[in-house]
Amino acid sequence: MATVELRFSAQPEHVRTARLVAAAVARRAGVDEAVLDEVRLAVGEACSRAVGLHRSHGITAPVSVALIEEEKSFSVEVADEVPGPGADPALGGPVGASATRGATPGAGLDGPDYESDADGEDEMGLAVISGLVDDVEVRSGAKGGVIRMSWPKTPATVLP
Repeated sequence: MATVELRFSAQPEHVRTARLVAAAVARRAGVDEAVLDEVRLAVGEACSRAVGLHRSHGITAPVSVALIEEEKSFSVEVADEVPGPGADPALGGPVGASATRGATPGAGLDGPDYESDADGEDEMGLAVISGLVDDVEVRSGAKGGVIRMSWPKTPATVLP
C-alpha cells in the first residue's frame, strides 16, 4: 500500500495544488481516466471545506491530505483539526460520527460559533462530494474531522 501525504497551510490558494497532486497520484495508481475529473473535484471540495473550517475557527494547523493506493482502490483522506459538535477537546479522541459539523451551531466548541451561512456551505460541500463519490465516509471527533473518499482502480489488462 503506497501513500502520499500532503500538509498545507489553510489558505485557499493551496487547494488547487492538492487537487492537481491528487489527480496525478490517482492516475498513477490506476484510476480510470474518466473518473479523474471526479477525483479532482471531490478533493478540491473537501480541501476547500477543511480550509474554510480552519479559517472560520482560527486554527493555524495545516490541513492534511493522504492519498492511499490500495490493491483494488484509491482513497483520499482530507483531515481538519476542528472539533466536531459535542466534542470535548480536552478529552482528545473520537466522540462519534457526524455527517455535518454545523448540525448544532457552537455546541461544545471552544472556537467561535458556527454561523448559519457556514452551516449551509458545509452541508452544500458535503452534498457535492456525495454526488461525486460513491464511497464516502465523514467522521468527526474531538481532534477534528476526516472525509475519506474511495474510487476503484481499473484492472490491468494483460496482453497475450
